[in-house]
Amino acid sequence: MAKVSVIVLVYKSEPYIAATIHSVLAQTYKNFEILVIDDGSPDRSVEICRQFNDPRIRIIRQENRGVPAARNTGIRHARGEYIAFLDGDDLWLPPKLEKQVTHLESSPFIGMSFCRSSFIDVNGKHLGTYQMPKLKRINLSYLLRCNPIGNGSAGVIRRKVLEDIKFTHQRDGNFEDCYFDEQFRVSGGETDFLLRILIQTKWEIEGIPAALTLYRVNTGGMTANLLKRLESASQEVEKTRSYAPELNLRWRGAIKAYYIRYLARSAVRFREGKIAVNLIHLALATHWQMVFEELYRTCSTLIAAYLLLLLPQKLYNRIETLFVKAIGTIQERKIRRDTLEKSEARSRKSEVNRNNQKSKIAR
Repeated sequence: MAKVSVIVLVYKSEPYIAATIHSVLAQTYKNFEILVIDDGSPDRSVEICRQFNDPRIRIIRQENRGVPAARNTGIRHARGEYIAFLDGDDLWLPPKLEKQVTHLESSPFIGMSFCRSSFIDVNGKHLGTYQMPKLKRINLSYLLRCNPIGNGSAGVIRRKVLEDIKFTHQRDGNFEDCYFDEQFRVSGGETDFLLRILIQTKWEIEGIPAALTLYRVNTGGMTANLLKRLESASQEVEKTRSYAPELNLRWRGAIKAYYIRYLARSAVRFREGKIAVNLIHLALATHWQMVFEELYRTCSTLIAAYLLLLLPQKLYNRIETLFVKAIGTIQERKIRRDTLEKSEARSRKSEVNRNNQKSKIAR
């Protein structure tokens, strides 16, 4: 039986899905199954998946119900001890599963492993920057300020964690086990999902230094999407009243504000200057303390939004290119440094274990 179930979400993924499946089949870790969840995709995505003719690939079709429902369907059909999610337009580098399975098996307390991610464009070209979430001590305070794993294609989670947070939902007269809340189809329900892990269980969420996910930035329909995602995210925040009323009372404004700031940064990336300025102002009006809590991210978002709105496009592009190059260089150095430190820590731990073993033999 496969140890890892890779759940690939497919909806209008025709230009990318072949490369996505290839990136899974190219993994150095081979004990996996691939569950392609066809969320009512109207294009040739599923037909392309069938052409692989690999016995490890199963295709499961459902009517179009959104990302949370597709993930729930995948989990219910999965056989593996570990579950990995991959969006139909993202890619993995070959060592990803091997390194994250090793990471999960290094500690019985880690419930979810994630890696850093590299941004790519619609053509698969590296954009030069990375998603750089912190790797340890993922707590509620940090989760409420950002997505601690970066994106939906970076994580690998134990089935036991999913069993600990599942709930029952009635649909068409039948009761189904659910893990993601399907009412949050626009925002994806990831904030609610991670909150329930941290609040309702004792499992730890921890990352590895390497950037092993290639996260595709796709601007299609993004302007309208930003506002829909804001509404959906607000509903996620309100849901915390039902299982963490004290948290909701204390952090409701902050959670909403940080998500609005995230949308403002997305608007900058998609060249929507006016929307970006309006969103960052809304974020500050909702929770002005973010200026002191996260000075760099907040001020850089504010400055970028105004530069995008006020400067000629060519001048803004030149400034952005220089800034992105500098940030990318700093991020790459940090990835190398963190990877080296993790390797050295692992070597020290192995040496201690060997010495302890020798001492036992000597006695």
